[in-house]
Amino acid sequence: MLNEIHIENLIAPLLVWYAKNKRTLPWRGIDDPYRIWVSEIMLQQTRVEAVIPYYERFLDALPTIGDLAGCDEDRLLKLWEGLGYYSRVRNMQKAAKKIVDEHGGAMPRAYEEVVALPGIGPYTAGAITSIAFGLPQPAVDGNVLRILARVSDDATDILSAEMKNKVTKALHEAMPQDCPGIFNQAMMDLGACVCLPNGTPKCKECPWRPQCLACKRGTADALPVRVKKTKRRMEERTVLLVMDGERVLLHKRPAKGLLAGLYELPNIAGNLSENDAVEAVRQMSLDPMHIEVLENAKHLFSHIEWRMKGYLVRVADAGTFSYGKDYFLIEKETLRKDFSVPSAFAAYLKYI
Repeated sequence: MLNEIHIENLIAPLLVWYAKNKRTLPWRGIDDPYRIWVSEIMLQQTRVEAVIPYYERFLDALPTIGDLAGCDEDRLLKLWEGLGYYSRVRNMQKAAKKIVDEHGGAMPRAYEEVVALPGIGPYTAGAITSIAFGLPQPAVDGNVLRILARVSDDATDILSAEMKNKVTKALHEAMPQDCPGIFNQAMMDLGACVCLPNGTPKCKECPWRPQCLACKRGTADALPVRVKKTKRRMEERTVLLVMDGERVLLHKRPAKGLLAGLYELPNIAGNLSENDAVEAVRQMSLDPMHIEVLENAKHLFSHIEWRMKGYLVRVADAGTFSYGKDYFLIEKETLRKDFSVPSAFAAYLKYI
């Protein structure tokens, strides 16, 4: 259990290990809170290697908090395309606007003010304030929960509030006052490179091995404990890739709910036949000329799994198309350049 170890005794060997083994990353070795913030939001549920090009592209386009605050939404979503979870970048922009309006465009230095910003929780606030400002705030994420569960041989569910609260409390009491940001980054690297999230932990390479209770007791492979989440709900969808020559039909989703406010390929609940798909396109004030069956695909959201059937429907020249305020015929090149379409539709976008 966590109370069987003394975190203070783990700090020195961890920092020695980190000095020799730390990863070289574009957001490391800096104290710019904006860049640290961008990296932390992008890294949520995305591999480091995949994030780097998105990080560099985003900051080339929006180098300051003010630039983020003033960015057009469609351009912002295009810059985020490929990372998913678009609500995160929308919340970043809300936070940026608040920083501009209330803090003169500079990230506030107090933890309480940072954590109060839209989309910034305790972990991200801890990372920003410890790394950028040297505040002794822990940054408790899945990596930290996992490595502390193992070193203390603690079988508490790491997804539970109980585990998060007791880890946060223990770290608050043990944080090194002179290098909290380095300590937090060292914990991140230990979890990413040694005490692995998937597969067997590399115990022989771990600076905590002499003190690790899970290693001593042979329980490392069984930890951490995660109580299984509720099973995803299955939804059947029929996706329509509708093309008028060089134009593609897009639909803008409602402002709230799944994929809120994003542009998508039109899709309909259920598994439509070819005839039903043709009729659905006719209902959009278009004249179908040819229909082609595309492959089936699936996409996983946090609580929903879409199982999709696709059709490519070519229609007669629609001229100045008009069907409701949320449907648009967009030139293919304009779509590629300026519009962000969720990765849920990747299997069908390749036909454009």
